[in-house]
Parts: sequence; C-alpha cells; structure tokens
Amino acid sequence: MDLNEALYTTRAMRRVSSEPVPPDVVQSMLDAAIRSPSGGNSQNWRWLTVTDRSTVRELGVLYAEAWVELNETFYKGAREAALDRGDETTLRVLSSSQWLADNFHRVPLVVLVYNRNDPSGASIFPGVWSMMLAARGHGVGTTLTTLLGMFKQTEVADLLGVPLDKGWQNAAAIPCGYPLGRWGLAERAPVHDVVYEERWGEQPEWRVEEALWTESSLGL
Repeated sequence: MDLNEALYTTRAMRRVSSEPVPPDVVQSMLDAAIRSPSGGNSQNWRWLTVTDRSTVRELGVLYAEAWVELNETFYKGAREAALDRGDETTLRVLSSSQWLADNFHRVPLVVLVYNRNDPSGASIFPGVWSMMLAARGHGVGTTLTTLLGMFKQTEVADLLGVPLDKGWQNAAAIPCGYPLGRWGLAERAPVHDVVYEERWGEQPEWRVEEALWTESSLGL
C-alpha cells in the first residue's frame, strides 16, 4: 500500500465484523509496532492480544460500563449540545462509539497495550500508531480507546492477570477487525487553520485548501 494512502485513510474504525483476523496478520501488526521509536530504547511495553470469546465478552461488559462513566463525566451533555448546534460530525462519532460499546463482544481481536515508566506516552503511542498503520495495510480496521485504562484499570488487570504492582499500566485498548464501513479521507479543518509559524497565533503565509493526497493520487 502507498504510504500516503495509509496515512490519509487510517480512520477510527469502530464498526467491525466478527470475522477473525488471521494470526500472520496479527504478527505483522505487532512486529511493526515494536519497530517504532522507544525512549532510550527502553522498550518498556507489553502487547496483550485477546481473541478468546469469553474473555472478550467480559472485556465488553467492562467497556460498556466505562462508556457509561465517560458519558456521565467528560461527555456529559455532549450529545444534547451537538443536537442543539446541528453538529452532525459529532453525532456520527457518538453513534459509532455507542455501537462499539454495544457490540464490543463481537470484536474478533483486542490488543491491550501496557507500558511503564512512560508518563507522557511518548514511547508507547508511536508503537500504537505503527500497529494501526500496519493493520490498515492488511485491510484491518482499528480504533484507539483509553476507556478501559481510565475507568477499569484494576478490573481488566484482574481479568487478564496483569501485575499492576510491577508498574504496568494500560495505555490503550485497540479493538481490531475487518470494517463494516468504507475507508476514506477524514474530513478536517484546513491545515493552515491549525498551524502557526515562528510565534503563537501567527498564521503561515501558505494555504492548503484541499487535502494534498486523494484517491486520484493513485490514478484510481
């Protein structure tokens, strides 16, 4: 796959089928993940894959509970506010997130990412993104969620035997599967609207009105 196609079309894919992800694809995803930069080359990470259906179902219960907690705290009133302002983009994201909470038990593969001595996440999240890009290359959809680590750290650790007393913390859980939707270019505000030059608030002289990569770039 063309590098720019992967970079421009690796979207959060929450709606996925229950079709299993083949072992060789999982190996490829994780081998790409561990080739990413690691602060001081410490490689203070562990990647825990879960495909056992009973375990995924238990994770799904915890995820649904965490989703409720999120909506009662950080997301409180978000849906109502989006409805009031007619924000269709936010409503679509919330609908997709609700689907995952309702269907987590159907996800064929969950990768739980653990790290330690990495408070900023600077060493773990490059690896997570590399794994997600590698998954995209194999046609596997992924989404990065931190709900289990935020709200259910202890419960997940008890379920999976994670030694929290050794300093391991859940940085993310990545549900993985073949998408029910389609890949595509994510809509974003123009890059020049969110970039400053030299000093805060100083807009760049250049403008990029349209994405610099599209499917036509491949001659499709």
